[in-house]
Amino acid sequence: MLRLRQYKEADAKKIAQWVQDKDVFQKWGGDLFGEYPIDAETIADMYKNKNGLCEEPDNFYPWVAFDDENGVVGSFIMRYLNGDTKILRFGWVVIDSTIRGKGYGTEMLRLGMKYAFEILSVDKITIGVFENNDRAHACYKKVGFHDVSVTEKEPVNVIEMEILKEEYQA
Repeated sequence: MLRLRQYKEADAKKIAQWVQDKDVFQKWGGDLFGEYPIDAETIADMYKNKNGLCEEPDNFYPWVAFDDENGVVGSFIMRYLNGDTKILRFGWVVIDSTIRGKGYGTEMLRLGMKYAFEILSVDKITIGVFENNDRAHACYKKVGFHDVSVTEKEPVNVIEMEILKEEYQA
């Protein structure tokens, strides 16, 4: 059974291992983590010391998904948008490269959505996905996100997606 817990600095090593090539690196974090390859220290610094690039303090919440069989299998972050505690943004979603395509990402996001809507009582969750990341886009649609707009970015545009509390409850 998959469960969520808050990220610990020791998790950075696993996350770095999952980002095993430049394509995954770009689809996961774009240029926010600097240059490929990424290492555990860069991730730990981003999460702990740089607050995930959030300007507001205490606005960045990294999570990991784990189960008894595989240990930590995935990671994602939550952050409030512009200090609004009714809108939450998911991001930096990544799954262990050895088990991708087996439903772990779907289940991890569903657990995150449950926490966001039922515990944090947000009204909306947003997420962005690069246009060239078809697998992630399909995963996000599968859990209920829908396309809202496209933001032009270099080198790849970002599809902005969201799910409202009413849609989640339906």
